[in-house]
Amino acid sequence: MKEYFLKRQTWLPKDLEEVFSFFAEPRNLKEITPLWLKFKVLKTNGCSMAEGVLIDYSLKIYGMPLQWQSEITVWDPPYCFVDEQRRGPYRFWLHEHRFVAKDGGTLAEDFVRYSVSGGWLVNKLLVAPDLQRIFNYRANQLVAHFGD
Repeated sequence: MKEYFLKRQTWLPKDLEEVFSFFAEPRNLKEITPLWLKFKVLKTNGCSMAEGVLIDYSLKIYGMPLQWQSEITVWDPPYCFVDEQRRGPYRFWLHEHRFVAKDGGTLAEDFVRYSVSGGWLVNKLLVAPDLQRIFNYRANQLVAHFGD
């Protein structure tokens, strides 16, 4: 199974705790996800984020409705958390979120490892460009949300 990688960094002019607490609320994900994905958080199995929490989402990719479930496998506030797909569109998905105090604000870092059905051609033509669009949108929304 071939793995692909995506790395993104976004500097935000707010302190570490404020930025982390935004990410710690699953319902905020909708605010930073492109509208064309029709993204919705359906449910979580916990009152607050922690290791072992499962989050169920619905979304549409190319108009096709999908269900996605992720599990929080690492929870280290306010520095890091990891979500891993348990059910969803990828063969494998691991998304590490890191937060670093830097230059009077916070550097929010995304490290994604993933694998897709269909191999390198599907990744090159569809998945990688879509992920770039999604994470570009996410960065712009975060800057708008946390901007002074």
